Amino acid sequence: MSQLIVCQNAHGIILATDSKAVAMGLGGEVGHMEVNRMLQLSEHTAIVTGGAEEGAEMLRGLKDFLLGEGLDDVQEVYEATLPFLASEYEQFMQRQCDLHPLDPIHQVYFVLGGCTNQTSLHDFRLYLLWTKRKLPMLDGDEISVAYTAPRLMGLEYKLNKLCLENRPLEEILSQVRAGMNERAKKDDEVGPPFKFAFISRAGFEEVL
Repeated sequence: MSQLIVCQNAHGIILATDSKAVAMGLGGEVGHMEVNRMLQLSEHTAIVTGGAEEGAEMLRGLKDFLLGEGLDDVQEVYEATLPFLASEYEQFMQRQCDLHPLDPIHQVYFVLGGCTNQTSLHDFRLYLLWTKRKLPMLDGDEISVAYTAPRLMGLEYKLNKLCLENRPLEEILSQVRAGMNERAKKDDEVGPPFKFAFISRAGFEEVL
């Protein structure tokens, strides 16, 4: 389990995730560990992952791949990221299915965000990469304004309203922080350290 929160408006993008993950001991005991679920990919793009902690490992390989391609525009990064992560995800699920029956805990999803110069209509893009079709197939959809996973519909409603009013990112971030803290109080599988970041025309900025 994890919690992911993203939203965007004309000022930029907010990315948020927790860092707590389930760890299984050799004797079957359940513990917790810290996982970095957010990664800057280029000057103007970043990605967050939710679900199984193996998603963070896939992100490290993705960054190495993208560095070789020299991409920064989020639409170009998305076109390269989807097939790369789809291949990594398929291999991951095949390994899991060889060891265990298929289980939702093994599912991984990602949100890619960034800035584009390819159109004057929208400066920013958010893309959800997830298993909307048959497992273990990863596919993509564009996120229009706000998205949470697992879904927090009340929070999404608030974020949609604030984003459509084009409120400053700092103001919207206060609602994101409150939503993350509230989620952690209700679910002991979601916990700190929480990661927050902005993507604006100036680039990626992690926020403390």
